[in-house]
Amino acid sequence: MSETRDQIARQVRGNPGIHFNELTRTLDLAPGQVQYHLRKLERSDDIVEESLYGRTHYYTPDYGTWERGALAVLRRETARDILVCLMANGPSAPNEVAEGVDIARSTLEWHLDHLVEQDLLEKERDARNHVTLVLTHPEETARMLRLVEPSIADRLVDRFMRLVDGLLEEPTNWEY
Repeated sequence: MSETRDQIARQVRGNPGIHFNELTRTLDLAPGQVQYHLRKLERSDDIVEESLYGRTHYYTPDYGTWERGALAVLRRETARDILVCLMANGPSAPNEVAEGVDIARSTLEWHLDHLVEQDLLEKERDARNHVTLVLTHPEETARMLRLVEPSIADRLVDRFMRLVDGLLEEPTNWEY
């Protein structure tokens, strides 16, 4: 195996769920060069590719479907913050989580859709149809959280999205 391919494989092993752009930034390689070696690594079954939510993520073959989906979602800072909030506070109402994470309710719902889709949490409804957010696999989720170390670029993108959401959120207390 070439030195560049070894470097890419090591990066994927050390950062399961890393997405393509982060891989090229971290390794300071040209996108075409990374694509070429990723195809070779996929053909030899050394890595697995999964596209979720607008990003292509890479894993070693020992990660199952649930783990790959969980890691892809957890690469986003806001999704991680939501899960950490639920781990710290237990089952919670969506408004409490939105306030605890300091995000707009619409942003929370966008992330909740993905977290529910990847079976990281569920929305339980009571007799009055009030929603409570509950972690579905707390121990496994904690293990997945320990594997994800976001890059500065990913953090900046997530924080920019939060800023824009906050600016676009409808004000509730207009004073005239």
